[in-house]
Amino acid sequence: MSQTWLRVAGGLTVFALIAVVGLGLLGDLEFDDALDTFALVMVVAIPAGILTYALIEYLQTRRLESITRQFDTRTLVLMPVAMALNIVLGTAVASALKIPSYLDAIGTLLVAALAGPLAGAATGFLTNVIWTYLAPAPFASPFAVPFAVVAVVVGLLAGTFARWGWLRPRRGSSGRQLAVGGALSIGAVVVLVVVALRAWLAAADGSSLAPASDETAFLILGWVAMLLVVGTAIGLIYLLLRWRDLAAAYILAAGAITGVVAALLAAPIAAGLFGGVTGSGADFVIAAFRQAGADLQQAVLGQSLISDPVDKVITYFLVYLILGAMAARTKARFPQGPYLLPLEDDDDDHETPPGR
Repeated sequence: MSQTWLRVAGGLTVFALIAVVGLGLLGDLEFDDALDTFALVMVVAIPAGILTYALIEYLQTRRLESITRQFDTRTLVLMPVAMALNIVLGTAVASALKIPSYLDAIGTLLVAALAGPLAGAATGFLTNVIWTYLAPAPFASPFAVPFAVVAVVVGLLAGTFARWGWLRPRRGSSGRQLAVGGALSIGAVVVLVVVALRAWLAAADGSSLAPASDETAFLILGWVAMLLVVGTAIGLIYLLLRWRDLAAAYILAAGAITGVVAALLAAPIAAGLFGGVTGSGADFVIAAFRQAGADLQQAVLGQSLISDPVDKVITYFLVYLILGAMAARTKARFPQGPYLLPLEDDDDDHETPPGR
């Protein structure tokens, strides 16, 4: 374990050094040049961090097994599908559904859960690059590539949580576990829904938040996304009460942690590069904060801390449902499949899957 942490620390150090030096060049540039420079810095810093991780592992073990096993044939086939899912659904939500939710990381989380943190990070990063530079109209977005670093971190966190067993079913949990986990989960759901709903209603300023778009496909997907937002809260409570599945508590924890980290990373990017305007439903909430007297940075951070945890809880829940619909044999064939299978005994929560 100490060897693994040494690799992680080395990779993060190199990434941070390159990012800090590179981003220091943005201050005197015009917007278009700053956007391209930011993308270039991330393109250099992220691979450099990963290469440092790989170099340290190779010096330690003379192999790169922790990396190569995440990119087996099944993962490489799944990644393009996951990236397309991110782009199509993310574009539809931003275009048609004017609430501060994104749903543009479902594919990233799915790959991260099944294959591992680095595979998830690669999926998130490539999604954002393709979204800006290669995706055809009406899917192309100039806002995506600066947030590539956020997508990378989301993938890394999701893969790590899955490796810890946070996305495995825990049906039939004991009464004490359900009481504690259920109380925390239901309380968290209520808080997230109330805070988000108050922000969305304030942002709407009397106008309808119903999906609206000139594109029929986006309109349909917008309504689907609206139903997913509502259905997640109901679904998590249903998991606890009907199936006695303590995974609901883990999903909430993973979503909340990922959302807060994503918010802290995304807020300065949105404020610094785009003035808080990215063409999504989040713009309405930012405007509401500004009207209430907050400055740009405060408004964007406040919006992010409201929107991102809700969005990530929804995304983790949807990925959990997708994983639940997959055959156990199919999941087990992926690099992190054993961490997604139910434990034979709830008392063995800390058991390490075979061969890991």
